[in-house]
Amino acid sequence: MVHTLPAALDRVFHALSDGTRRAMLERLKEGEMSIGELAAPFAMSFAGASKHVRVLESAELVSRRISGRTHYCRLEAARLAEAQAWLKHYERFWTQSLDTLEALLKAEDGQKGMDDD
Repeated sequence: MVHTLPAALDRVFHALSDGTRRAMLERLKEGEMSIGELAAPFAMSFAGASKHVRVLESAELVSRRISGRTHYCRLEAARLAEAQAWLKHYERFWTQSLDTLEALLKAEDGQKGMDDD
């Protein structure tokens, strides 16, 4: 079983529930960026981007470094790995369900072939 605190996992999934935040994380894969750089493609204010960054920080998906007046963000992937591990527990369920569906579809195709004869 994954040993993640439920509240921490809730914060991760909450942070990932927003498309802008997911896009910010995607951009941070390239390396550290200022909040202004993160805000640029979204036509949002620094304050708006900063709110998104605070949610990502709360989920421990991003860390912030301040240099003078500039705030730089860096991706912290450990919590993403924990979320992936939690989701992996359901992989067996989906694999079994899809295998069952595949078997049913093959049986149905086989039956149709026999009916055509």
